Order: sequence, then C-alpha cells, then structure tokens
Amino acid sequence: MSIETSPVVLITGASSGIGRAAANLFAERGWRVAATMRNPSDGSALEQHKGVKVLPLDVTDTDSVEAAVTAALEHFGRIDVLVNNAGYGLFGPFETATDEQIRRQFATNVEGLFTVTRAVLPAMRSQGSGTVINVASLGGLVALPFFSLYSASKFAVVGFTEALSFELAPLGIRAKVIAPGGVATDFSGRSMAHTLAAAEPAYSATLAKVMAALGARRGNYSSAESVAETIFTAATDAADRVMYLAGADAEQVYALQRSLSEAERLAMLRQHSGL
Repeated sequence: MSIETSPVVLITGASSGIGRAAANLFAERGWRVAATMRNPSDGSALEQHKGVKVLPLDVTDTDSVEAAVTAALEHFGRIDVLVNNAGYGLFGPFETATDEQIRRQFATNVEGLFTVTRAVLPAMRSQGSGTVINVASLGGLVALPFFSLYSASKFAVVGFTEALSFELAPLGIRAKVIAPGGVATDFSGRSMAHTLAAAEPAYSATLAKVMAALGARRGNYSSAESVAETIFTAATDAADRVMYLAGADAEQVYALQRSLSEAERLAMLRQHSGL
C-alpha cells in the first residue's frame, strides 16, 4: 500500500505526550497523519515523516477546528480515524476553583472534543466508515481526591463515547474511548493546572498526603508510547468494544473497583490516595 492510498488519522493535541507519540506511531506504520496543535511550530519534528501534515487547531475555537478539518480533507481527501487527545488536568480543591478555571476545563476536555467530533462526522458519514477515538482517563472511571473537575470532564467523555457508539454504528462509524492510568509525560507540568493558589488551609493536610502518594507512584507510570499502541489497536482491530484500558495500573484499579463493594472500593481509593 502506497502512502498516497494509506488511511488517514487526525490527532488533536499532537505537540507532546500521548498525541505526539500517537502521531509518530501512526506515521511509522504507514498512515497519513494530520497532526494538529495550537502552535504548529511545536510539531516541526513530526514533519520528518512522509505523509504527516501539521495543522493549527485550538479545540476551544470553532473556527479553528473547522479550518483544520477542512485543510485536512483538502490535503488528504478523507479522514478515517479521529483521535481526540487534546486536554489537560485541573488539580486541587474544588472549593477554590474559579469560574474561569471550571469553564476552561470543560471547554477544552469536553466541549472541544464535541466540536472536533461534530466537524469530522460529515466526512465519515459520506465515506460510510470511520472511527472516533476519545482519550479519557482512568480518572473518568474512578474518581480521586482533588481531581473533581478533571474527573467530571473525563466521566463526561466516557459517557458521551458509549452513547455515541450506538448512534454511529448503523452508519458504519465506530466510537471508542481510551482510559490510560498514570502516564510518564509532562502532564503534571504544561498539561496540569491547579487551584492551589487560593487553597484554604483546611485542605493542606489532605493535599500533602495525596501529593505524596501521587509522587510515589510516578515511577510505575506507563509511557506515552505504550498508550499510543493502545490507540493504534483501537483504530485497527475489528473488536466490537468501546472501552480500552491503557496501562497495568488502569487495568488493576478498574478490575478491583468492579469486584468490590462500595465500602471496599472507597477504602481502596483512600489507600491509593494516601488518605
């Protein structure tokens, strides 16, 4: 199969972390890749791959989304897989989150994903095929302290994807969701915001315990490349499934929570969080 006839994937948030790893992986396996990001200069290294097109896309800007999807379709002629990866985490007490922080969390992780999906679906319907892959999180299946807003956004993504899978199946389009556990990326740096600046002292002791527990587990996180492999599997397998867990920690925690009573599950999560 020549590069000119190979399938096409559009990936959001491809400048770093999971998005960049996925762009590299799909390109290495012969796919054509629309690697989108807010600042295209961050993706110059991706263009060393034949068949990669870096495009500007801000998921919170409808005009930007529509322009990127139009450019991808004009350049490649089709979009076979959409990977909604763009997103970030908001960490800290809910009480001290500002209205703007709350709006931005959902505008990026939820509404942005909706906007990109809606922009791509007409082309997939016209083709009679396609796969929408939404990157959620283990935090969209299991809630942890001080990730209330992030978890709420990712729970929304999980529910949206499952419902969408039923709507799109008769059209020949699949919808799938990836739930990674801890990932060794810069998520805690450029992809993490926090509500700690105005945090009430009442939360200090609990925050310290949770942050210590998170720090102790970083050495066991999955690589962005391994999560990209899971995304590639979801894009290419013929399995009739919607949920894909990524990482040993995600598989272990999710399996445990499904097998435990509510009291046991909450106790497990408290222990996991250092509480």
